Amino acid sequence: MTKAQFPAANPAVPREFRFTAEDFERVRKLIYDRAGIALAPVKQDMVYSRLARRLRAHGFTTFAQYLALLERGDDKEWETFTNSLTTNLTSFFREAHHFDLLAQQMTKSRERPFRIWCSAASTGEEAYSLAITACEAFKTLTPPVAIIASDIDTSVLATAEKGVYAEERVAKLDPERLRQFFLKGTGAQAGQVRVRPELQRLVSFIRVNLLDSRWPLQGPFDALFCRNVMIYFDKPTQYGILKKFQPLLREDGLLYAGHSESFLHAVDLFRSLGRTVYERADRMRRQVG
Repeated sequence: MTKAQFPAANPAVPREFRFTAEDFERVRKLIYDRAGIALAPVKQDMVYSRLARRLRAHGFTTFAQYLALLERGDDKEWETFTNSLTTNLTSFFREAHHFDLLAQQMTKSRERPFRIWCSAASTGEEAYSLAITACEAFKTLTPPVAIIASDIDTSVLATAEKGVYAEERVAKLDPERLRQFFLKGTGAQAGQVRVRPELQRLVSFIRVNLLDSRWPLQGPFDALFCRNVMIYFDKPTQYGILKKFQPLLREDGLLYAGHSESFLHAVDLFRSLGRTVYERADRMRRQVG
């Protein structure tokens, strides 16, 4: 699609700042180069509304001024820019069948801690769902499980570390789970709950940009959750990330993807087991009989 084909802003809605097709193209290139996110042309209005706040914060009058600040390499603003354009949609036990399979995977006979990387942790619901699954699978609040939860967005990681959620965020949880794993008071205000400290101790939160050449963590992992993130990347970027994921998984480890994601373009790296769960393509299966 050429610049001239980008959908025009709604003329019935006056804008505080002029936002041209050229401005949008510069934003698309910057966020792609920085975070691998491929913004679709239909995201133009979203980009304007989120970045207009940054123009006001700096006292700029044009997008050109703001984008020039980024291009000069302002690290603090780069972080805010990335956070502004990152979509963080999550919930507790989203795609519940994954947690059922994970519980089975965890309880197989083993002599070492079970390690999980939750690579798009957002505000923490997925990471704490993993921790709850571990506690239930091993029937203890101190299971032999270690979870690393990462995200590119530092603001959502700060929320995740606190482990405090509005009651409506946990309203769909089973009442027994809610009683066992969440507390009222103790750092939570009226209308809020907090995850138990035992769950928090199972999770380490760190910032990771999946596009960085090196990641601040080491495998091997038994399970790697990367759900509903790859849809923001183009196929070459997805393949590059999957290529780095593969050696971080144990030979019998599993990769859990989102319901809208398919890795048919990377069959040399991962083999589908169905329902968006993958194993390493180079895994040697035991022959029976």
